[in-house]
Order: sequence, then C-alpha cells, then structure tokens
Amino acid sequence: MAFTGEATKQAFPDVPVIRYEGPSTTNMLAFRHYDPDAIVEGRPMREHLRFAVSYWHTFRGTGSDPFGAPTMVRPWEQGGDPLAAAISRTAVAFEFLEKLGIEYYCFHDRDVAPEGATLAESNNYLDAVAAELKRHQDRTGIKLLWGTANLFSHPRYVHGAATSCNAEVFAYAAAQVKKAIETTRALGGAGYVFWGGREGYQCLWNTDMKREIDHLARFMHMAVDYAKEIGFSGQFYFEPKPREPTKHQYDYDCAACINFLRANGLEQYVKMNIETNHATLAGHEMQHELEYAGMQGFLGSIDANTGDTLVGWDTDQFPTNIYLTTQIMYTILKYGGLAPGGINFDAKVRRESFEPVDLFHAHIGGMDAFARGLKIAAAMRADGSIQRLLEERYASWSAPLGKRIESGSETFRSLEAEMLAKGEAAACRSGRQELFENLLNTYF
Repeated sequence: MAFTGEATKQAFPDVPVIRYEGPSTTNMLAFRHYDPDAIVEGRPMREHLRFAVSYWHTFRGTGSDPFGAPTMVRPWEQGGDPLAAAISRTAVAFEFLEKLGIEYYCFHDRDVAPEGATLAESNNYLDAVAAELKRHQDRTGIKLLWGTANLFSHPRYVHGAATSCNAEVFAYAAAQVKKAIETTRALGGAGYVFWGGREGYQCLWNTDMKREIDHLARFMHMAVDYAKEIGFSGQFYFEPKPREPTKHQYDYDCAACINFLRANGLEQYVKMNIETNHATLAGHEMQHELEYAGMQGFLGSIDANTGDTLVGWDTDQFPTNIYLTTQIMYTILKYGGLAPGGINFDAKVRRESFEPVDLFHAHIGGMDAFARGLKIAAAMRADGSIQRLLEERYASWSAPLGKRIESGSETFRSLEAEMLAKGEAAACRSGRQELFENLLNTYF
C-alpha cells in the first residue's frame, strides 16, 4: 500500500512513510521486525496480523484524566463547526494510516461523527462523515475492520443501554445500533462489535438481573435479525470486560459471554473480540482468554494493548512485551488465525506523550512487538519441542485406557473394576513447569 499524498500535510508533516529497515536500523521511525510481505507459515505477515488503528484513542484522545485537563497537541482539533471538523479529521486519519502502512481501522459511531440534538441529526452527521470515509477508503484501499456504537458516554445511558431500566433508552439504543450496522455495511466493514460499557450493575438491590440479561438477549436477536434483513454478512463480536465503568458487567469474561450466547441461542452469530487489559481486569492472562475462546470455537478478533500490573484499572497501554505477543500469536496460530478479525490497537499514548509523532512511535513499537511474537511463535511451532513436552505429559491418555475413557466407552463401574484390579493408579509425571519456561526462553 503506497502513500498517495492526498491527505492533509498539516497533521504529520515531518513524519515519512514508515518502512521496514530490519533489526539493525537506528531509525526510530522504521520497522525492525514488521515486514508486511515476509512469509510466515505460508502467508504474508500482514495477513496474519491484520493490524487496525482505533479511531477513538488515536485521533480523538485528549490525554485528560480524572485529575487533569487534556494535554495532547492535536492540530486537527481546532473547534468550530463539529461536522466540518469531523470531515476534516478523516483526512488526518488516513494520512496516519497510509504513512504507517496499516490497512484497517475501527470506530465507534460517535468517534467519527458528532452527536446531534436529535437522533435524526446524529444520523445525518454520521452519513456525511461516512461518505468521506468511503471516499478515502476507495482512494487508498484501506478497509474498515469493524464498527460499533457508543452506548455508554451520553447521559441517557446512565443505567445502561440494552439493559437500561428505561424502555425508551432501550429503543434509542436499538435505533443507534441499527444505524451503526448500516454504516458499517456501507463502508464494507468485516465485522461489528458489541461492548456493554454500562450493561451491568452498581448495586444488586436496585437491579433485576434476570430481566436485564433477558433484555440484552432480546436486543442481540434484534441485531441479528436486522443484519440478515439488510444483507450484512460481517462477523458480530462481543468484547468481554468485567468492570469499569460499572461494578459488574454482564460480559465479564469469555466464559460468561459464551455461556450467555449459548443460553440464548446466539452462539452461531457472535464470536469474541478479546482485549488484553480486559482479560487482566477479570483476573486472567490474555493467553487464558484466547485459549478458552479458541477451544470453544469463539475466537474472533483482538484488541491489542496491555495494562500496568501495579495499577488496577484499564490503562490501555501499547503492547511492547515480547513474551505477551508471543503467547498471543502462538494461540492465534494454533486456532487458525483471526480473519475476518484482526489486531486492533485499542491503546492510547500516555498523557505525558503528547506530541503527534508519539502516535507513530507507539504504533511502530506495537507492530514490531507483534511481528516478533509472530516469528517466535512460528519458530516454536516448527520446532515442536513445546508440543512434544505437552504430549509426553498427557501420554497416558494416548494409552488404551485413556483412549477408551475419551471415546465414551468406559463407565464408573468399568473404571472401578479397572482400579480394583490394579489396586493403585500409576505414579504421576512431573509437570516440569520450569523446563517449559526455560525452553520458551530459548526462542527469544
């Protein structure tokens, strides 16, 4: 993908097109490991990784926090007419995407277009900005990975959206999601994400949990039905998160989400969009969430970030830990990849990193970290040492008794007879955790 040069030159005038220069380069505005055309396990690196930029953090983030005002230097945020600013901002976004060589982006409806005084006005604003996004997509070949609706920022969603105690808020949310799905379809989006930012509770005494969860299921069936009606064939995703902004959110983790989907007949329509920082908030490693979704057939897409282990909230930092990216890519390769999903950088530069060029440094670092993780994971799979150790640990299940149990041909009675005859189970093998961890280190 070549930079066309049409996009505004005011946003990043001093940043060149970012290119692969190899591990030995000293250029900090170049890739050391991400070579989009390099072949890994028979496919180009770009197809394995399918990187996307999040519109909200990257182009709309201000650096404000509960203790301080915005810090970000963003020349494209000049105020004035909100719609004109939103349309102008699309050129900034595509300049960034082109220079970085990223082929996908993701957005919430209210990231790209302003909220109007009425639903009709908001829809008109979104149509106007979507037309400009479509023009840039056609010009550059950049695509929409997935869209979504912001059902958590506006005061109307103070009690949630699909789970609100106010039926008219449920109706408004349905109308907003209807429009967001239409817009995603019009832009050729490969998927659509549902994140229940306020679909949960702060206090159980004032919450009818069963009713709220039933309403969420009804909402999702409406979304599925409407997607079929308009011919939207993109993948639906749930994004698990245990808390923030509510005390408890119904999409707590992959296990909770998959249980909800199966309990409500939605399992064939929705997969998981899994975020690292959300996994750790739920008390899991990202590898756990990916493995759980993968083994259940629900692995769909990921939000690439990380949290700070010393901070107990959603810090959305850029991923630079090679062990983390290797764990992620090993599991993704194991389950056949993410397409039509991808790796969306749902991450924000630190409040103290306020210059526009910092956005490039952050994404370059994240992309290189995932490229290294991909290469290491592929080497581990090719070598097979980890897999052989795993198979040795479970060797008894490949023996006749283990095979009979797994096939379903044994019963409690037959197993009792087996053990009465033997008298005692065979001695267990060592778990050799340290050996596994030491072997992993040899690939770095």
